[in-house]
Amino acid sequence: MSDPLAISGVSAVLQFYLYNLYKVPAVSQAFGGTVTVTSQAPDLVQNSFGPNMKPENQINLFLHQVTYNAAWRNVGLPSVAADGKTRLKSPPLALDLHYLLTAYGSADWQAEGLLGYALMMFHENSILTRHDISYALTNLTGTNTDMINALKFSTLADQVEMIKITPATLGREEMAWLWTALKADYRPTFPFLVSVVLIQPQRSTRIALPVLSRGVSAIPIQPAQLFEVQYPYNPYPNRQSAAAFGDTVTVAGEFLRGATQVLLSNSRYSLQFPIPLGANQVTGTTLQFVPNTQTTYPAGVPPAIYDLGAQFPDPSDPTGKKIGQSTNSLPVALAPTLPDQAQTATKNTDGTYTVTVNFTPNVWEGQSVTLSLSDTKPPVPPATLFSATAIALPFTGNSNSSLSFTFPSTLPAGPLLGRLTVDGVTNVVEIAGTPPKFKGPMVTITL
Repeated sequence: MSDPLAISGVSAVLQFYLYNLYKVPAVSQAFGGTVTVTSQAPDLVQNSFGPNMKPENQINLFLHQVTYNAAWRNVGLPSVAADGKTRLKSPPLALDLHYLLTAYGSADWQAEGLLGYALMMFHENSILTRHDISYALTNLTGTNTDMINALKFSTLADQVEMIKITPATLGREEMAWLWTALKADYRPTFPFLVSVVLIQPQRSTRIALPVLSRGVSAIPIQPAQLFEVQYPYNPYPNRQSAAAFGDTVTVAGEFLRGATQVLLSNSRYSLQFPIPLGANQVTGTTLQFVPNTQTTYPAGVPPAIYDLGAQFPDPSDPTGKKIGQSTNSLPVALAPTLPDQAQTATKNTDGTYTVTVNFTPNVWEGQSVTLSLSDTKPPVPPATLFSATAIALPFTGNSNSSLSFTFPSTLPAGPLLGRLTVDGVTNVVEIAGTPPKFKGPMVTITL
């Protein structure tokens, strides 16, 4: 594949062969001497003519647009390992280069003649061979020595695709807009396309070890599938919107009998942990599990939204550890637990209050955490019902079981309903009584 200098390499190769074309005595004599070959923007070329604006014999190559190559666009998409970070392969960046070849003449018919020789060369050499590219890059000359030395080591000639030159069509309106944008006077121009340039990312990849043995067997299975995650009921006949750690979660589906574990994963935090299932926890249409804090992780498992899937053992594995089938995945919300607590609010110099609350399990650095405190009883007029939400003050590390929040100066003393939200998942609010009332969790504030 090519390196990032491939675009410059294509322009340099084309300019090299155009220069050698007009250097042939039989060609240069037709134009009365030297023909200049450049690769610049047309406005720079026009400015170089001087105050009399009389162009000499010159041919200019200008790259005016670079586009993705449609045929290669979806070939070899970036591939990474299951952790979402480890690169397994580096697909190429495939580009089409759009050029304008413009002829400038100092007398009648010279611009047309210059253009004719160039078009014939492109017609006869519509594919640049690897030898053509290597020879041109090796023999570049000019004053830009740093770029010339860099291009001599370009890998343009080594890419898998050949470089092809094809005519392009620009309508009169497109051509008019293009030259207006270039801020230069129009001259006889030939638009053409160079395809395809494949630039290979210079990134390290990981390659798998060779396969030592292959074992293929047909295992009859039933297509197990998960349909719905059912959270526990509140004391009132409504299901919770999330499950706290320690709650029993029910998952409805079909052909679930035989599942031995559920797998919870969160790609954002690179978490993946199985929860074993007992035979009494699984039926043909449901399975039940209890999410826990997974002490196998040093900081435990944070409240968040996880992907949930059921897994079945491979019948051919006598140890029962090999996974033979996995179901589809469903999102499951695991909520923090905010216990009833009393906290003293610290008054700040601007009149606001800082409140610190305790909760379980630990939240991790980078998680979005907010705390809402609300009155649950209608206040006596003219007082108004207090309800405010605050964002957690900055925190670091993955072992945070208490965080601080800043509330406005209107924060009242007394019990307030607390709702802690972590990554969009809010703790369970208890409701009890007839008529129903908010039971907790309550954060009792002392000012």
